This record gives sequence, C-alpha cells and structure tokens, in this order.
Amino acid sequence: MEFNEKLQHLRKQKHLTQEQLAEKLYVSRAAVSKWESGKGYPNIESLKAVSELFSVSIDDLLSGKELLTLAEKENRSNINTIYGLIFGILDMITAVFFILPLFGQEDKDYIRMVTLFSNTTISAPIKTIYYVLLISLTVFGAVELFIQNLKDEKKINLCNTGSILLHALTITFFAMSQQPYVTVFLFMLFMVKVVLLIKKNGMK
Repeated sequence: MEFNEKLQHLRKQKHLTQEQLAEKLYVSRAAVSKWESGKGYPNIESLKAVSELFSVSIDDLLSGKELLTLAEKENRSNINTIYGLIFGILDMITAVFFILPLFGQEDKDYIRMVTLFSNTTISAPIKTIYYVLLISLTVFGAVELFIQNLKDEKKINLCNTGSILLHALTITFFAMSQQPYVTVFLFMLFMVKVVLLIKKNGMK
C-alpha cells in the first residue's frame, strides 16, 4: 500500500474529512488532497505530525523508495532556500554602495574617490537613477528574503529571475555612465548569482 492509500485509510478510520485532517496538521486542505491523490508527499515536519496523530511510525507510513524520494526533495528544497537567501543578501549588500567611496569626482588635476552622497559632479538626473537602481536592488533583496519563508518554488524562481534582470540593468547603467569601480563590484556579485543559478538548475 502506497503512502496516499495509507493516509486515506487512516483518515477514514478516525472519521475525519480532508479539511478536518488539514486543521489538525496545520496545513491546507489542498495539501491533504494532493497527498491522498499521490501527487506529492508532506515535508518532514508534516510527516512527523501525521505519524503522531495516527500513532504510527514513519517507516509504516512510507516505503523505502518513498522515504528516499522525500529525503531528496527535502534536501533540494533546503539547498534552494539557501541559494534564495544568498540571492537576497547579495542584493541587499548593494546598499553599501551609498556609503563606500567608489565614485570618481574631478578635483583640479586629479580624480578623488568619494561616496555617492558627497559626489557633486554627477548630474542630478544621473544621480537619481543611481539611487533608484540601488534602492530597488536593496528592496528586492528584502522581498527575496521574505519570499523564502513562503516555500513557494514558483515565486522563488520568479524572484531569482527578476533579481538577475535588475542586477544586469544596474550593471549596464553604471558601466555606460563610466563608474568603473561600482561596475566591477556589481559584476562580481552578479557572477556569484549566475553560478548559484547554474548550480540550482543543475539539480533539477
């Protein structure tokens, strides 16, 4: 008997509806329906809750093959979460470009490195675009960190794609406006993201 059949059998033995079982496990009814239809497995925490609720061991609930599938899925999910957190942190790191002296300012016969705030030679429209791009990346990073808690793979993948595109746009603009130091640092962060994305896609 497969896990989905065992879960249905145990639920009916307790005279519980899918909705009632979902409430006891603190999950959605859709999640229980998905498990019982054989389209997925609960995560480790939900599996422990099922085990405790029906007073059966996890070994009795899942076959060896099912346990292996669940372990692989859980491991992949954990790695994706770590990658997502790194993406968010890398985007939030861009906030330091407001305070680091990475912007060239002409001072008589030489160029002095100053912060974005104190630079007086960058035109107002260009400086505004700098602010918008860097703030957007920082805010996007905070959103990415929040999205990780939702455990929604589609939203996480969408965030990763958005992060890459926004980062590429930011690099392009800084390069076009001849800010080499900021461009190099942004490019280094960007390459870390690209490597993570390649590794993540390689696990699928």
